[in-house]
Amino acid sequence: MDLVRAVEQSQLRQDLPKVEVGDYVKVALRITEGSRERIQVFEGTVIAMKGTGLSETITVRRISYGVGVERILPVHAPTIDNIEVVRKGVVRRAKLYYLRDRVGKKARLREKLNVKTNEAHVEKVEAVETETSEA
Repeated sequence: MDLVRAVEQSQLRQDLPKVEVGDYVKVALRITEGSRERIQVFEGTVIAMKGTGLSETITVRRISYGVGVERILPVHAPTIDNIEVVRKGVVRRAKLYYLRDRVGKKARLREKLNVKTNEAHVEKVEAVETETSEA
């Protein structure tokens, strides 16, 4: 059993960011067409996460030409070039399957405010205020 875990640990990818349900992500996928290889970006909302370790998958949903498209992507697969978290969403569910029934503005999620970014913004504003008061 320890041998299986050791092999699995060596295959896990450490270069990917932490993705949570409700995040709006851009997933760059390696697509092989014959002898050529290209990168295709799939952009959408993470509506579900499943599994652990090598079998961990995320379900990404987007609306394309008025039709909902979902892809189930294995997180640690070599076909995934990188994952970029565009914005974090505020959610209170583990699975967001209710978004399948919603269209347009009703399908949006609130954005989670990043505390560190706000602190940096406040420091920047304070620095600007001190400069203007000195001048």
